[in-house]
Amino acid sequence: MTRLSFSLILTFFIATSASGQWLERPDPNTPRTADGKPNLSAPTPRKADGKPSLAGIWERAPLKNLPERPFGTPNTLSDRLVDVSSIPMQPWAEALFKERSEKNLGGGRPSERCLPHGIPDAMLPGALFKFVETPGVTLLLYEEFNHYRQIFTDGRPFPNNDPQPAWFGYSIGTWEGDTFVVETMGFNDQTWLDDSGHPHTEAMHTTERFHRTAFGQMDLIVTIDDAGAYTRPWSVSIPLELIPDTELIEDVCDNERDSAHINTK
Repeated sequence: MTRLSFSLILTFFIATSASGQWLERPDPNTPRTADGKPNLSAPTPRKADGKPSLAGIWERAPLKNLPERPFGTPNTLSDRLVDVSSIPMQPWAEALFKERSEKNLGGGRPSERCLPHGIPDAMLPGALFKFVETPGVTLLLYEEFNHYRQIFTDGRPFPNNDPQPAWFGYSIGTWEGDTFVVETMGFNDQTWLDDSGHPHTEAMHTTERFHRTAFGQMDLIVTIDDAGAYTRPWSVSIPLELIPDTELIEDVCDNERDSAHINTK
């Protein structure tokens, strides 16, 4: 069995497990069409302070004018959300990316060992995440592996001393008009930007711009600023779609040990 085949099988079982367990929970706050279906084109809901509410469960929306990848294909930025040839990689980063994507076919990525997907990989195809808004902190709950992020909105600055390197970094959120802007730093260098293996260093700084354009649609632009791995900042646009009338399911990843016993040659 090839490494790619094992990766696809693992992704297949994770995806089928998640999709097969969705709960049906009609939400009385969901606007509906005349036939009772969720109206995803309804106006953007707003909070008491007038800002858009981002609350809800989201996933990457189907890409227009492009066929969807076969079910179970690993998440990737390549040729789907950004032209991979336009990503301005440093020579060492490009060499590592080619080794991961071409030689190893995406095998060995952190998620195979139950480790976090990171940014922006945790919001690529097949990944569900939930916005929970509270005073002072907004939470992002990722269904896969039960991971979460805290985005502080209480006006604090980044810590004076470097925060301990973390899988999801240290995030601060502010509003620019109707766009929720999340700045994150303090990463470790263990995550991949996508399953094909784009790397980064601990110096990476990400900027995520969430703009909810309707009840069921949101635009996300992620900017990667990491001079250690890339020659200039670059961005990727990820369309998001609300998943209404459901709830996240517990998804616990046991520390898998099967790959060590599989012949990958």
